Amino acid sequence: MADAETDAKPVDQDALVADIEQTRANLARTIDAIADRVSPQKNLSRALEQVRQRVSRVDPLIVGAAAGAVLVSVTVVFLVRRRKR
Repeated sequence: MADAETDAKPVDQDALVADIEQTRANLARTIDAIADRVSPQKNLSRALEQVRQRVSRVDPLIVGAAAGAVLVSVTVVFLVRRRKR
């Protein structure tokens, strides 16, 4: 049986160091991404941005029509209550 040390392939130290540095860089990016995802401030900012985008896509005519419908509904309720007195 051969000794494990004699059968091992020679290790290129420069390649090993480069591999370690690449692994460190990948790990740092992963940690930064995790920190970004769990940050309450970042989550709030992302949620507000989503709301802004949704609101900006709403057609102003629809918003005006909805506001008009609410106004008419409130007026009708007010008049009905007033007549009952």
